[in-house]
Amino acid sequence: MASGRPASRVVGLLGGLALIGVLLGVFALAFARGSSPGPAAQLGRQAPAFALERLGGGRLALDELRGKPIILNFWASWCLPCRDEAPMLTGLAADYASHGLQVVGIVYRDDTASAIDFMSRYGQTYPGLLDPGQRTALDYGVFGVPETYFIDAAGAIRARQLGPLSASALRSTVEKILP
Repeated sequence: MASGRPASRVVGLLGGLALIGVLLGVFALAFARGSSPGPAAQLGRQAPAFALERLGGGRLALDELRGKPIILNFWASWCLPCRDEAPMLTGLAADYASHGLQVVGIVYRDDTASAIDFMSRYGQTYPGLLDPGQRTALDYGVFGVPETYFIDAAGAIRARQLGPLSASALRSTVEKILP
């Protein structure tokens, strides 16, 4: 009877390893295709709705921005590339304000005080939103920060940038979502 226990542990271990292998395969396939596990984040689809608390108080809902092109940037105060992006996004918001461009930052896995300090330190003038429980990040299929979505005036996701933005790519992508 004692010989059955080690065999059952080996079978359990092999089953667990097989499950991990399958999950890794699913994520590898998602990365190879350039998409995320979140189906709502696919290009051409309507951007998932949200209504989140602003860092300075009040709320902002995606529906309030309908009819305007939107850059939706997921960021955190502990994210080093986010420090470079913040002034670029603020400048872009000012440069394209006459086109109705809205830049919105969603705080990812960070605390409120650190996020407020970051926005002040790096000169962000666009709304910063809190995403408790990362529900909005999950709806968009965010893998990490920085991650940016370009949403056209009709509310469809037209482009997605995983990782840091570059100034030249940022401007050319914005041109694609302007009316």
